[in-house]
Amino acid sequence: MTTAQPLDVQPTPLALLLLGREADPRSERGVECPGDLPAPSDPDLVARARAAKEKLGDKVFVLGHHYQRDEVIEFADVTGDSFKLARDAAARPDAEYIVFCGVHFMAESADILTGDAQQVVLPDLAAGCSMADMATAEQVAECWEVLTEAGVADVTVPVSYMNSSADIKAFTGKHGGTICTSSNAQRALEWAFQQGRKVLFLPDQHLGRNTAVRDLGMSLEDCVVYNPHKPNGGLTPEQLRAATMILWRGHCSVHGRFSLDSVNDVRERIPDVKVLVHPECKHEVVAAADYVGSTEYIIKALEAAPAGSKWAIGTELNLVRRLANRFADQGKEIVFLDKTVCFCSTMNRIDLPHLVWALESLVDGKVVNRIQVDEETEHFAKLALERMLKLP
Repeated sequence: MTTAQPLDVQPTPLALLLLGREADPRSERGVECPGDLPAPSDPDLVARARAAKEKLGDKVFVLGHHYQRDEVIEFADVTGDSFKLARDAAARPDAEYIVFCGVHFMAESADILTGDAQQVVLPDLAAGCSMADMATAEQVAECWEVLTEAGVADVTVPVSYMNSSADIKAFTGKHGGTICTSSNAQRALEWAFQQGRKVLFLPDQHLGRNTAVRDLGMSLEDCVVYNPHKPNGGLTPEQLRAATMILWRGHCSVHGRFSLDSVNDVRERIPDVKVLVHPECKHEVVAAADYVGSTEYIIKALEAAPAGSKWAIGTELNLVRRLANRFADQGKEIVFLDKTVCFCSTMNRIDLPHLVWALESLVDGKVVNRIQVDEETEHFAKLALERMLKLP
């Protein structure tokens, strides 16, 4: 009987990255925390956060995305969606430190829009975005080559969702395109079709499809999906030439969970309920909903809703739960659209221990987890963002 020899197998860089034991500065996936975090059970965490923030004073500006935990939102100077927060940061040039409680691409956008003297901190580098990770610079460059070979690149305008990396924003800026948010996607597409005959929409296929079909009156047949994991995107030159919207095969892991069954089920369970969903949801969910809109739209719709109204909301659970608590005393019944609890797992990584660690490090004069975009990438990404700011 022979003794089995140990296999000389080394983990791949991707495997190490996914385990949080390797770094990739161009990925939305993060790395181990470089310092010692306070214990989550520390009863003094709230007091420590308040003390650190008070010591820093006007030197620090804390941004909190709507999908963050309540314990983090409590310490945010402003709350909002990703682009609003980046603009809020740019409007505070005297703040030396911008602590962005959100995800990696948001902190990149803040770094692009703020001054050179300001430093952007992400409390946990592992707070990324799976959707943003679905389009890498190399994949998009290869896609553009496919479009070039099909003879359509010169009539195609890239439009990239705000939920994308700085590299993708820079690609968009280089190729004459613009950035969009879920609030202004229709205006961005209208502008793009004034520049060319086709749009390459990155990286969320659902927002692109919903905007094209629901808002611009296109048909589903006008849209094709480019899959970066298939040769030539899984499309023929003829399909690319016939398409009006070339959608990247990306999606939000939270909004993509909602289904038509979710909508039908909640209507059966709650009579007279109004279904309100984010446009990152699948097309059949958006088509079945009563209202569709961005995070800010959802908040404003619920603020304006009459007392006693019933709502099923298709967006991230932290926000839905916060809104339900906020409007409970007005008799508004607000429930999560799906029966299954679903937080944004990467947004949820930023907790009070990470925030306390980041703030106390700044008090000690140490800038941790700084997010910096290189000059060339920043230049072209800013071009794309500035085109968005000029949209009518």
